[in-house]
Amino acid sequence: MHEASILLIEDDPAVAQSLREGLQHEGHSVVWRPSGGEGIAYAREHGPLLVILDVRLPDGSGFDVCRQMRRLGLHMPILMLTVQSTEVDKVLGLEMGADDYVTKPFGLRELLSRIRALLRRAYGELSSAEADVLYAGDLRIEAERGQVWRGRQPLSLTPTELRLLAYLERHPRQALSREQILDAVWDYTAEVESERIVNVHIRRLREKVELDPSRPSQILTVPGIGYRLNA
Repeated sequence: MHEASILLIEDDPAVAQSLREGLQHEGHSVVWRPSGGEGIAYAREHGPLLVILDVRLPDGSGFDVCRQMRRLGLHMPILMLTVQSTEVDKVLGLEMGADDYVTKPFGLRELLSRIRALLRRAYGELSSAEADVLYAGDLRIEAERGQVWRGRQPLSLTPTELRLLAYLERHPRQALSREQILDAVWDYTAEVESERIVNVHIRRLREKVELDPSRPSQILTVPGIGYRLNA
């Protein structure tokens, strides 16, 4: 992995300094911004490869910052830091557009593992041995360029959503369990909690690729198993 440009949005200077030192020791280039507004401005101007975003910020919630970044068309992976361990907070972050989360307190090793997985699936998951252009119904997936099109209309997908759609496309009409999807897309060992990540991202993906998300015709639920692509 090449040296990564990571934007850290964290209001606590001591926590930010500790994280910067730890990440820089592992070869990452880290820029720190103490507020959501400053973080958004930096992300828009410089386009970091990854954002580490704290939920509690002096100028608002990290959930709102995440949502605003997505609305501005910023597609880099977002890893949220939260002190809340409730499922509601974790799911809310994912629904706002985050790709993953880590609950405080956490170890540097865990954080590094999540960062590596996010960077790998965002920028290194589509090898040259795989098809450059994939098709799912009326969707055209340009894997190498990281773009999805419906006709001439580009769809705004995050790297995680793109990888999820590409994985489903490579297994058309096959019922895939949440465990299989987690292993392929998130590099996770399946747990009840982590399997809910799949549900949230499937819902987000349907909102972007289905003509009627309330009655999906492409990404179908397979009761008792998981999901399949109706290609």
